[in-house]
Amino acid sequence: MDLAQRLNRIWYESAAVPWWLAALVPVYRALAALRQLPYALGLRRPARIGVPVVVVGNLVVGGSGKTPLVIALVAALRERGWRPGVVSRGYGGSARVAMRVDDATSPTLAGDEPCLIRRRCGVPVAVGRNRAEAARLVLEQGADVVIADDGLQHPALARDIEICVIDGRRRFGNGRLLPAGPLREPLTRLYEVDFRVCNGSQAHAGEIGMQLVGSQAVPLAGTAPPRPVTDFAGQRVHGVAAIGDPARFFASLRAAGLEVCEHAFADHHAFAAADLDFGDNLPVLMTEKDAVKCAAFARAGHWYVPITALLPAALADAVSTRLGGGKAA
Repeated sequence: MDLAQRLNRIWYESAAVPWWLAALVPVYRALAALRQLPYALGLRRPARIGVPVVVVGNLVVGGSGKTPLVIALVAALRERGWRPGVVSRGYGGSARVAMRVDDATSPTLAGDEPCLIRRRCGVPVAVGRNRAEAARLVLEQGADVVIADDGLQHPALARDIEICVIDGRRRFGNGRLLPAGPLREPLTRLYEVDFRVCNGSQAHAGEIGMQLVGSQAVPLAGTAPPRPVTDFAGQRVHGVAAIGDPARFFASLRAAGLEVCEHAFADHHAFAAADLDFGDNLPVLMTEKDAVKCAAFARAGHWYVPITALLPAALADAVSTRLGGGKAA
């Protein structure tokens, strides 16, 4: 059992927390407080960039559905007359300075999620460790509202709205701070954000429900048309996922009637052709986030499943109103 599997058992499957992990929690807490201290003392101020900023993040390590929510929010705000741009840290990418992301940008440079957002939405996207610098790059491309994919724990960029995404299946695990649990911040932080969005399952009181839907399989190579995922029902397929919660993707395939051979990789895994060589001709189905990294060496029989977040219109209306009421299209 590797470290990631062991931590998953501790955080989400009620395994006992080793003493050495519990002993590191005060260290993590102190480091987190140290990062916030200059802002708490007024020695530094969060950067304001001249347009509204919406931060979409979560409280736990790993995936919760942030990126599908960002994509849905971009579409909803465009419908309401805004010109959104997206900024991201660019996890998994090698970029060391703020940079724009276009349709040809490599995920190895900018990270998989920013490339996915750019290709799905076609809006200005920029990445950078300094999110304020990245935000200014999307402003230069005409954005009048900036959506930050992740960043609840990064105080350097001032924000007008905070949205916390909650994994409805795993919730907050054992409810403990890193590294004894999956929490980046205490659960009290939930009551400081503007909106709490629950991905899947039943939303708790005060949460807005969101469902992720992936019904089509799109080929990575060749000229075959997209197919309903249910066309693969009853077949054995290889399921590939390098996301925060691969089990969610595999479960969605099984729910469509597929027999899935699971291949879970670490989040943001840098794929090589050998990773998809399973020694047979079974179809390979992967997430769209993984597909942006596999397109260069994909072959016939490789498919990805785009995910769409279904949001209540009331959430988009409320966000637009808080940003300034919407604009003429």
